Amino acid sequence: MSETHGAETDFRARMSYGDYLRLPELLGAQSPITLAHDEMLFIVQHQTSELWMKLAIREIRETCKLIRADAPQPAFKLLARVARIFEQLNGAWDVLRTMTPSDYTQFRDALGQSSGFQSWQYRAIEFLSGNRNLAMLKPHEHRPEILAELQAILAEPSLYQEAVALLARSGFDVGDAGVRAAKAEPHVECDALTAAWAEVYRDPEHHWELYELAEKLVDFEDYFRRWRFNHFVTVERVIGMKTGTGGTAGVPYLRRMVATELFPELWRVRTQL
Repeated sequence: MSETHGAETDFRARMSYGDYLRLPELLGAQSPITLAHDEMLFIVQHQTSELWMKLAIREIRETCKLIRADAPQPAFKLLARVARIFEQLNGAWDVLRTMTPSDYTQFRDALGQSSGFQSWQYRAIEFLSGNRNLAMLKPHEHRPEILAELQAILAEPSLYQEAVALLARSGFDVGDAGVRAAKAEPHVECDALTAAWAEVYRDPEHHWELYELAEKLVDFEDYFRRWRFNHFVTVERVIGMKTGTGGTAGVPYLRRMVATELFPELWRVRTQL
């Protein structure tokens, strides 16, 4: 038998694996600006994270459409996928943590003011999910096309607001949260909404789809908050309490972000049960 086991080997007139994935462009996109060995690790970590975030954005957007169309069942699969994406992103921090403070100081100054804080895709995920701090548009004002993309996201209800609207369409009183959702205004924590979720959780058999949706949202946020936690622990391990390259307070800022909730009523309801 041939050593190739019958596999195709002539791709002069056919599409190969590398052609399909555009590997020359992809693998040529890493351009360290110093001679520091670990700068390549730093670049690959952040580039692969951006690729995973690109997929997460796509899946969250599709999830919003499905919930809006009263089709939560297929949305569950996509929400599970988003949670697994953040599981992958969490694992990536373990690789970056192999970089020591001594390694990072060899190229940190060359980064200038560039920072993960400026990731527009990360901001898009927050806006899509429901954490809508409009001040976070400012770092993207120099890129009109990105600013327009983020503003378009803000013009539509968030993922959580789509869930709130579905809850309302199912006959539950969601209070002012329903009005804000319809207008795509930033969510404000609402006691009536917590009470509505409590009704769902007290009788999951009769509200199974809403119950399942709530748990899928919590699962996603669980992994998302772990990602934030791993971020601040990694930063503290590598730079201690130094100011971030983007001008933030560094670890104290990241620690505060860990406490930020995407779906607050879904966490409050656990205390009421």
